[in-house]
Amino acid sequence: MDDVDRSILAVLERNGRISNNELASRVGLSPSPCLRRVRQLEEAEVIRGYRAVIDPAAIGRGLRVFAGVRLMRHTRADVVAFEGEVMKLSEVIACHHITGNFDYLLQVEVADLPAYEEFHANQLAALPAVATVNSFVIMKTLDAT
Repeated sequence: MDDVDRSILAVLERNGRISNNELASRVGLSPSPCLRRVRQLEEAEVIRGYRAVIDPAAIGRGLRVFAGVRLMRHTRADVVAFEGEVMKLSEVIACHHITGNFDYLLQVEVADLPAYEEFHANQLAALPAVATVNSFVIMKTLDAT
C-alpha cells in the first residue's frame, strides 16, 4: 500500500459512488491504472464493500444510545452465549468487545426513549450473563466528513 492507494481510500471513504474518472482525477492517475488499483484493493479486502448511509430518524430510529454492558461471569460459555444473542437484536447496530469498566459497548438505535426503556428492560437486560447496563443517550453527533 502506497500513498496513492491511501488517497484512493480516503476519497472512496467519503464518496463510494464517485465515478472512476473523477476518482482518477482526484488522486492524480489516469482512469485505467486507477480502476486497476481499486480492484486490487477490493480483491485484497482492504475495501470490504460499499453501502448506503441511512438517516436513522427516517426509518423510525431517531434515538441512538451507547450501552456499556458488564457481564456477571467471563467464562467462555457466557461470552459465547452473550455474543450469540446480542447480535440477534435488530436494535443493536454494533457490538464492540472492549477493555475498561465495561465488557461490551453496544450502539443501539430505537424510535425514542420509551422504546429504549422497553428494549433495555425486556431484551438487553435479559441477555445471558448480563450484570449491568449503563446507557449513554446521544444528544448530537458531529460528522467528520
